[in-house]
Amino acid sequence: MMEREVIEAEMVLPSQLNFKKKQIHDKYPKGQSKVRHKHLKQILQSEDFDKYHPNQPNYVNIESPPPIHPPKKICDLTGYEAPYFDPRTNMRYANAEVFKLIRSLPNEYVQRYLALRNAAVVLK
Repeated sequence: MMEREVIEAEMVLPSQLNFKKKQIHDKYPKGQSKVRHKHLKQILQSEDFDKYHPNQPNYVNIESPPPIHPPKKICDLTGYEAPYFDPRTNMRYANAEVFKLIRSLPNEYVQRYLALRNAAVVLK
């Protein structure tokens, strides 16, 4: 009697419901990616930029206005956001521990860190 109920239930309910999404492996067999993205180089090679009007924006002549927000100031040693600035060495720092380390650095090292930021100056 139990088998008869199971057979009847299978007849009523199909194995795959139409409203459900297909499984990923059914939709994209053999490990194919869901979305294919093009790199900028591929886009540039596929486009014919000679057809476009010179003032029409495209990937080659994108121009944007200057940013509204000022750039974030980053700690010269740690890379964290730096709310503090040492006027003696002109280095930015994130916390008191870094400040102690900056003050203990030799002048030569301070100049190297500033050169990385393109802010090298001769300290006295």
